[in-house]
Amino acid sequence: MSETALYIVIIVGALILLWVFLYFIPIGLWFQAQVSGVRISLLQLIIMRWRKVPPGVIVSAMIEGQKAGLELSRNELEAHFLAGGHVPKVVHALVSASKANIDLTFKMATAIDLAGRDVFEAVQMSVNPKVIDTPPVTAVAKDGIQLVAKARVTVRANIQQLVGGAGEETVLARVGEGIVSSIGSSESHKAVLENPDTISKTVLDKGLDAGTAFEILSIDIADIDIGKNIGAVLQMDQANADKNIAQAKAEERRAMAVALEQEMKAKAQEARAKVIEAEVQIPLAMAEAFKTGNLGVMDYYKFKNIQADTSMRESIAGTSGKSGDNMK
Repeated sequence: MSETALYIVIIVGALILLWVFLYFIPIGLWFQAQVSGVRISLLQLIIMRWRKVPPGVIVSAMIEGQKAGLELSRNELEAHFLAGGHVPKVVHALVSASKANIDLTFKMATAIDLAGRDVFEAVQMSVNPKVIDTPPVTAVAKDGIQLVAKARVTVRANIQQLVGGAGEETVLARVGEGIVSSIGSSESHKAVLENPDTISKTVLDKGLDAGTAFEILSIDIADIDIGKNIGAVLQMDQANADKNIAQAKAEERRAMAVALEQEMKAKAQEARAKVIEAEVQIPLAMAEAFKTGNLGVMDYYKFKNIQADTSMRESIAGTSGKSGDNMK
């Protein structure tokens, strides 16, 4: 191996050793902490590296807190990092809250961060309120006219309720419910169109931000559109339903009448059949009466005369009835 190659190997090896040395013994980071007023030993930085906690994150957070006048504990910062928290966001939030005179403790900030909320954004929202646009809310006034309203809700974060408090979805749902209730209690849609601010006042008086992570500052109705005449549509549907019911009942009565007519015809045919059967038995009975002597010739002639007389009377009655009908 030539001397040049040997020098290169020695230099590379020295750089690697220097990098390993500085990685496990961050002298530069320790010096930065010392000049910034953060008292931390070099041994603590080395042990921090062994615990798989990046010293740069902890030292930067402590320097930021020191310059902002906050007293931060290295152990608490390490514990929060090991718990899966975002140390820089927590420190940023604490500094912002301190400058804005917001009561935010380190314990509360870490709890908010571990709960999955952006604590720094929450502090910013407390200082600079956020405007949330609601989706179109459809409601019907008492006169049956449908209204479609859109609202803008101005909220700011409630630091005390960020842990366990409901989110934006709950606020929007409650505001929508309040708008529906307010419009539904109005006697006329014209009154709502003339004074849309009554909706805002009614909804705000309900205290919709209770139990949420936000405080509602104002509710402004951005737009109201007239929809369908729900009252007329319902009346038409009811009329169609009543018509269908009436038609069904009429069809039922017609079917019952047809069935009764068929039954009467069947009974009449049965009666005629019985009459014909009885008439067939008459000659047989008369022949039997002749044989037994219960019926004589004179009796037979009287029977025939009576039968002829009855036929004549029926013929005359039928003729007079027809003539009476013609006269009518």
